[in-house]
Amino acid sequence: MSPVIEEHARARLITDGPLTRPVPVELRYDPADERRTVHIGLPDGTDWAFGRDLLERGLLAPIERGDVRVWPCGRTQLIVELHSTDGVEVFQFEIRTLVRFLARTRAQTAAAPPDAGRKPHPSSRAPRPEAVRPERGAQPAHR
Repeated sequence: MSPVIEEHARARLITDGPLTRPVPVELRYDPADERRTVHIGLPDGTDWAFGRDLLERGLLAPIERGDVRVWPCGRTQLIVELHSTDGVEVFQFEIRTLVRFLARTRAQTAAAPPDAGRKPHPSSRAPRPEAVRPERGAQPAHR
């Protein structure tokens, strides 16, 4: 079994005010996950999980799946917009950070059998175990 890929990164939290603020996030990928899921762990303990292809496609053009929207912003930034019952959070990532992370995930799964018949993973939002905060309608993210 291949090891889980984790990368600590910084994103900018975009607000309706004039200032953005940097926030630490955790990018995680487990090659054993049946649906090729990536996780974005936020500072409040929330774990967003969605198909790796959503980030890959969002690098090139706007895409939306469920509660997650992703689109390129210029040549060096990527916007990830997360919708929940608590509201909307918008994060700006350096594209190179995500490209590096996605390259590591592809290298990890290059020898794995193809995803024959697998469906894209719906997005989900779930609290990490240490931050139990029930969300109505959220699917738990598997760790």
